[in-house]
Amino acid sequence: MSKKNFIARDISWLSFNGRVLQEANDPSVPLKQRIRFLGIHSNNLDEFFRVRVATLKRMIELGGKKGNMHLEDNPQAILDHIQTIVLQQQNEFNRIWDNILEELKKQKIFLIDEKHLNKEQQEFVKKFFDDEIRSNIIPLMIESLPQMPYLRDKSIYLGVVMRKDNSAYEQKYALLEVPAKAVGRFIQLPSKNDEHKIILLEDIVRYNLPHIFSYFNYDHFDAHIFKVTKDAEIDIDNDIATTIVQKIEKGLKNRRKGKPVRFLYDKEMDAGLLEYLMRRLNLSRKDNIIPGGRIHNFRHFMDFPDVFNSHDARRQPFSHPLLQTTSRVADMIMKQDIMLHFPYHSYAPVIDLLREAAMDPDVNTIKITAYRLASNSKIINALINAARNGKHVVVMLELRARFDEEANLEWKERLEEEGVKVLIGVPNLKVHAKICLIKKRVGSRTIQYGFVSTGNLNESTAKVYADHCLLTCNRSVMADINRVFKYLEDPKLHVQQLRNCKTLMVCPVNMRKELTQLIDREIRAARSGKKAAITVKLNSLSDASLITKIYDAAAAGVEVKMIIRSIICAKTENKRFKKKITAISIVDEYLEHARVLIFHNGGKEKYYISSADWMVRNLDHRVEAAIAITNPDIQQELKDIINIQLEDNVKARWLDNHLQNNYVSSTGKKKIRSQTETYQYLHAKLQPK
Repeated sequence: MSKKNFIARDISWLSFNGRVLQEANDPSVPLKQRIRFLGIHSNNLDEFFRVRVATLKRMIELGGKKGNMHLEDNPQAILDHIQTIVLQQQNEFNRIWDNILEELKKQKIFLIDEKHLNKEQQEFVKKFFDDEIRSNIIPLMIESLPQMPYLRDKSIYLGVVMRKDNSAYEQKYALLEVPAKAVGRFIQLPSKNDEHKIILLEDIVRYNLPHIFSYFNYDHFDAHIFKVTKDAEIDIDNDIATTIVQKIEKGLKNRRKGKPVRFLYDKEMDAGLLEYLMRRLNLSRKDNIIPGGRIHNFRHFMDFPDVFNSHDARRQPFSHPLLQTTSRVADMIMKQDIMLHFPYHSYAPVIDLLREAAMDPDVNTIKITAYRLASNSKIINALINAARNGKHVVVMLELRARFDEEANLEWKERLEEEGVKVLIGVPNLKVHAKICLIKKRVGSRTIQYGFVSTGNLNESTAKVYADHCLLTCNRSVMADINRVFKYLEDPKLHVQQLRNCKTLMVCPVNMRKELTQLIDREIRAARSGKKAAITVKLNSLSDASLITKIYDAAAAGVEVKMIIRSIICAKTENKRFKKKITAISIVDEYLEHARVLIFHNGGKEKYYISSADWMVRNLDHRVEAAIAITNPDIQQELKDIINIQLEDNVKARWLDNHLQNNYVSSTGKKKIRSQTETYQYLHAKLQPK
């Protein structure tokens, strides 16, 4: 199919980040959450430039030589389009922030800069600088340095221009890294009882510039924030003599030297300093040079101080009804499958399952995959306890989880010190499947149980990521999980093991083929005049082959409904479709992270949960797992939750061909906010019948 039949992946992603910006603009969202959404938008954009914009720039450098890349037809045109959209969103961001500042004032919360401090606050700021900041500041006189100093990707810098009264020509440039990581970005100032006055760290530094540079006897100091975003891709070379650990360690070092792909600066910055910095960083006006306001690195605003008058308490997760009375999670799994829906259900049963296994004298083996872990992971602690108790513990730790590489290297070292067998990936494939296998020996019998999940084994993100996790002891599922781990333990010897999976759909061997067959079955039914329907919930949909299949289904008269959180490269309207594709995106308090597939299948509906999005990288370059849900009660529960989401008319936006992000209208209908309704639906199951 022609490229014109698809939406460019990167433009679609920017549309998703526009939906995040809509949440920041929504006056019905609590003020703290609105500020947090600005932080999320900013953090998302940083990562987008580090990865996607950097990749497009590499494509241009390759000049048509593919290498390992899936080349876009015209990367420069996409970059130009990106620049236009980003500047539009930046203007909208600034407008929203100005409105939020007014709302903060109504709650007597004030962001004070260095020019508006009273005498008491001035003394506080001087003392705070000397006590907390001074030792973390290294002023750099950049004009005297032969090479531009290394600039950290996630840091903000103050570009300083120093002048003397007696000479219009005598001025110096200096550079200061704002030590937000060491000190924190927000400092609360002495205030009246009913007020909260907050100053940003960089403004304390600005106030103390005469103090910092007192040696030079300058009279005037102008300082403006800027930041640099760098190419974050890690090139894993094909040197077979180098271990994957060595490659990643080398890649992390090289990432620090990555080429700048974006330069953001305060639009009030001294023109001479701006030109000087661009020249020293080898940037031109053709690069992503983005003027902004006084504040940068808004990602820190996700942790804005909790000084608000009204505290919007997050709904608390609750126990699954089947696990309320049992003392052991494993005992209940032996009786029936259980599906946990996070963050509505508590994540505790997952941790408890591993803790029980660590202490159970009959358990001899635990095998688990890990992609992104919590910073103080209870999962890891449970696995270490299991190893100390003599269990055979195997952890497939994906070292190449982007931006978690360093943390995962540290986890690897700690686990191995405790006697855990750590697997570190498969050449040319990332391991993204979320699976666990526990084996115990009772008399002459081996009993196996575990889980398959859509989300990471991370108890921190489980509080805000909406995911599904199936706890099961189904023999055929366990047999397939065994096959996956055999492959992971020796990919060269056991590649056939993946192909032998009968119950799980597994990437990269059979998921694409089976998904195609499932869609084809619906197409045949529609062409025969029978009811045919496909419902797909994903984070991202960009695989051209599967999108084309979806188009074929819509053209045949299959009812296609999609819930896509971020990237959607499919167009939902086309003259040849007998039935228009219904596609929505839900952006709300929780991050919709689950992947769910439902096929009508002639009335005998098939249900799956999966770790894989429909993207080339997931289907062809990762180890992923999807599991069929066979328990009728769980099928109904999953269907009910998806139907609630399809009826959302508060936080759902239509995904159309033009990426307009129009809200689904609630005019004349009962308002349905799916995350609230899902919480109530699941919570009602706790009540005795």
